Amino acid sequence: MNILDWEESFQHYFQHQIGNEDKAHDLSHFIRVWQTARRIMQASGADELIVLTACYFHDVVSLAKNHPERHRSSLLAANKTIQILQENFPTFPLQSIPKVAHAIEAHSYSASVTPLTLEAKIVQDADRLESLGAIGLARVFHISGQLGRSLFHPDDPLALDRSLDDGQYAFDHFQTKLLTLPDTMQTERGREMARSSCNYMIDFMAKLCAELRGDHEQFDYAALDNIGIGKR
Repeated sequence: MNILDWEESFQHYFQHQIGNEDKAHDLSHFIRVWQTARRIMQASGADELIVLTACYFHDVVSLAKNHPERHRSSLLAANKTIQILQENFPTFPLQSIPKVAHAIEAHSYSASVTPLTLEAKIVQDADRLESLGAIGLARVFHISGQLGRSLFHPDDPLALDRSLDDGQYAFDHFQTKLLTLPDTMQTERGREMARSSCNYMIDFMAKLCAELRGDHEQFDYAALDNIGIGKR
């Protein structure tokens, strides 16, 4: 089968075999990660089938952000994917399965597994880009709402006089993790895309800071300067 046939078969599998109530890690997420990965991997020489498969199955097991075993999600997803490919896709190349499993295990931020192959690096970058830009904004507040977290600290949203706590405030997550992601990208193309999306989020932060002091027409970049945040 060609790559389009494999993609169609994976979509059919998820539509008919797996129900996913986690809307931040559903089929539409898998499709977006693959679309991003395709942009990153252009002319890279990466194996398309390995990247495609890892993009579609990387969150086939995804424990909640506050689950005590969250760091094991990607390992569980990798093992589950091996089982799914062997049982449901008998023509999938056997020699590619370990490479798919590695790319899935290494994609996770919390697992801290170093990606050793080009395909794994591409998948990790593509998935992390989902945490940035407009989609990243939507996802962080969606997930925070599910976990019952407040939007931001009412008196000190930038944590100038307190410790950051993204377990309580969604907005703190920008500083604790999201704005650091461009520096973790494994590919040059991924870094370029991450910096662009990160700048969009910095604009959002500056707009929010302005609105919190009653100004709905400006961006308060000076507030961000106080904590060393600027565009890249």
